[in-house]
Amino acid sequence: MTEPEFRHGAVSPPIVTPFDADGDVDADALANHAETLVDAGLDGMVPCGTTGEFASLSDAEYRTVVETATEAVDGRVPVIAGVADTTVPGVRERLSVARDVGADAGLVTLPYYHTSTAPEGQLAFLGAVADGSPLPLFLYDIPSTVGESIDPVVVGELATEHDSVVGMKDTSGDLSSLDAKIRATPDSFTVLQGFDSHLYPSTSLGVDGGIHALSQVIPEVFVALGEAIRGGDDDRALMLHRRGIVPLFDRCADHGFAPATKVAAAHRGFIPDPAVRPPLTLPDEAAREAIATDVDAALDAV
Repeated sequence: MTEPEFRHGAVSPPIVTPFDADGDVDADALANHAETLVDAGLDGMVPCGTTGEFASLSDAEYRTVVETATEAVDGRVPVIAGVADTTVPGVRERLSVARDVGADAGLVTLPYYHTSTAPEGQLAFLGAVADGSPLPLFLYDIPSTVGESIDPVVVGELATEHDSVVGMKDTSGDLSSLDAKIRATPDSFTVLQGFDSHLYPSTSLGVDGGIHALSQVIPEVFVALGEAIRGGDDDRALMLHRRGIVPLFDRCADHGFAPATKVAAAHRGFIPDPAVRPPLTLPDEAAREAIATDVDAALDAV
């Protein structure tokens, strides 16, 4: 089992899932988008994450999305496939599919709808997934969608007791909690920030990089930020953070990241249609124009 490796400041996109005029997965658009992002210098690919609307895909569509993204990447960067499900067998099945189509790792959340009754429940669920996993695992801490954050003690135990658990994506938005998780895990454990606007601030805590929705809209900004972080150019990094990322992130947060990211990516010509599946809806015309304006302003920061 080979763990994906990322350079300091590496950023990967949780790639959107484009839909065609009939509402079906547009595999050609997905492949083209993935190729564009790799060519732009991003460091990985994350199909079927939250921004990829994984919960709105059938099992067959899930396989199509992961397989299409993996084939488009063609080994140039690691692929971390979202494998979230509400049951241990469901996660294992998605891990098997991801392995079969060539993904390099899985990204697993706590089960949604039912929250745990104690940290021991979190450990039991994630530990059962980790036992015998066919792929390296990244924990995905996203309390806004699953109802609770992964306890730092649980993260530490999983990181030290399960060889398959190699890293995590923290989308808690809580830097104190993030710091506790970093302190609970060994130096070899890869910690990726999930809040776009927290990437630069959290590097001082020891975060290795990020998985960021807006990196697929303004890859130039995130590539430049990664270079500034690696080069120790704090002035440039802070400027890119404040002018290039924060305003667009704040705007998109008002509209939900799958719809807003699709609107922004369509504005750039990266995908042909920003269509989303219900219950998600697209922002109104005024909001779309505001998102487009913020995208253009972000690019001016590079």
